[in-house]
Amino acid sequence: MKKIFLPLFLMFWMTGPLWAQKTTKTENIVLITFDGLRWQELFKGADSLMIDDTGMIESSGSLLADYWHPDPMKRREMLFPFFWSTIATQGQIYGNRAFGNRVDNQNKMWFSYPGYNEVLSGFADDERINSNSKINNPNVTFLEYLNQMEEYKGKVMAFGSWDVFPYIINEGRSGIPVNAGFDLAEGDDLTDVEKTVNRMQQEIRGPWGGVRLDPFTHHFAMEGIKKYKPKVIYIAYGETDDWAHGGKYDQYIWSARQTDAYIREIWEMIQSDPQYKDKTTMIITTDHGRGTNKSSWKSHGASVHDAGEIWMMAIGPDTPALGEMKNQGQWQSAMVARTIFQLLGMDYPNEKAAPAIKEMFR
Repeated sequence: MKKIFLPLFLMFWMTGPLWAQKTTKTENIVLITFDGLRWQELFKGADSLMIDDTGMIESSGSLLADYWHPDPMKRREMLFPFFWSTIATQGQIYGNRAFGNRVDNQNKMWFSYPGYNEVLSGFADDERINSNSKINNPNVTFLEYLNQMEEYKGKVMAFGSWDVFPYIINEGRSGIPVNAGFDLAEGDDLTDVEKTVNRMQQEIRGPWGGVRLDPFTHHFAMEGIKKYKPKVIYIAYGETDDWAHGGKYDQYIWSARQTDAYIREIWEMIQSDPQYKDKTTMIITTDHGRGTNKSSWKSHGASVHDAGEIWMMAIGPDTPALGEMKNQGQWQSAMVARTIFQLLGMDYPNEKAAPAIKEMFR
């Protein structure tokens, strides 16, 4: 009897702590990035200096009816109705520097590839990630770590508007399917929606060579969630940054408003599906900030003052509903990776990663 009891006791003692680690309700993760969206628009709405500047919009007065109010609190609700209704009441929003609530890039590059590497891997790598070139990321992202685990293998997907994402996620090494740039949905079992989006993407190229319009990214992602039921999904919208580089403030604002609507659609779909409802945390952030005046607003990078100032938000079953965070402190986009692992009840495998955001846990 003792010979049987001892192995059973040891097995329970060894596995018990592992079971005890999982105290969170989160089973699925949706990470969304919103390329180059300033914290100023998020927290104050459309910029009063640019909303009707004829040098930055196509038609005078075109933004006023839908996006202008003298009260910046009203303006931000007009621009981001989902963020300021649902996430502000059921989740958390970080980065309003008026309260000393600061979110910044850890990297000092302040442009896209370094920003995305930081969010996905948990740390800056300014020595090796210092351009937007199509080089495979030498760092392992949280997506790749998860895809190596039995529970998540084949259940991690990524969709992005920019054609560099297959390299940022290192699609070949990680084994994670990445639909980005002008990639089409592939396979012998394409849905009618996938076939339609494939066709439309080939017929509507958009104004940029390496970045597709966000509706294609969004609808590929929506259909991917419905079809494959991934446990972890990363969606990277890109239009806001490209319109800003072109100095088109009206397009930037319209795209920002549409992305808010896209994110609402994703959240409502998640909350209507038993696999995801009340078991999914959604985190939203950006890769970098941008300049603050009419000239520097078009740009970002180390030479642009304040372009490392960013924001983040979260909503899910483990995140206290604290709304707009007004406590003073410093957060970084590098903290997202470890936070995601802890929400899933695990320690992050790479000790270099920034600490988790403790406020996002009950």
